[in-house]
Amino acid sequence: MKFLAVSGSLRRASSNSELLRAAALLAPRGLLITQFEGLGGLPLFNPDLDTDPLPPAVRALRQSIGAADALLISSPEYAHGVPGALKNALDWLVSSLEMIGKPIGLLNASPRAVHAQESLAEILRTMSTEVVPAAQVSVPLLGRKLTAAAIAADPALAQLVRGALTALMQAAIRSEREADGAASRAVSWCCAEQPSIRNARPSA
Repeated sequence: MKFLAVSGSLRRASSNSELLRAAALLAPRGLLITQFEGLGGLPLFNPDLDTDPLPPAVRALRQSIGAADALLISSPEYAHGVPGALKNALDWLVSSLEMIGKPIGLLNASPRAVHAQESLAEILRTMSTEVVPAAQVSVPLLGRKLTAAAIAADPALAQLVRGALTALMQAAIRSEREADGAASRAVSWCCAEQPSIRNARPSA
């Protein structure tokens, strides 16, 4: 199983980025968490550029999300809102299909970031993703300047992150099963309809 981790901060020493790196360290066997590093390289969203061929950075973003079973986003709060770089990335995804039905976990490094967390969840629900309630976790890192290794080594913090990962994995498995079931039903319907379709053809 593959998760794509996206930090809403461009800061080199971001607590939210360290939190996602800690999640990668805490991932159980069978789960690979890859960090998306291209947020700052995306052009400002412009519908005139949302055509074929796409800007390379946008194409890389969509391909990375399409290849992931779920997304794990950790975002700070700026002025009671979602940081511009993260919102810009989401704007580039509105018109594409990669996000539809995608299970998403939301982390943040400060329990005070409630406005951004709520706003982000609303944006993602509007984009027809599956925001997993049990995978929405605030991890108290504000002012502690912990590295990913230190977060992973702290029993209380690690328990919070592991709980979110478990919930997100369960949602991704359920989503995959539902997709497989829908595909099987479509094949069964097609096979069942074939005789009637052939019989309905006019004779020469």
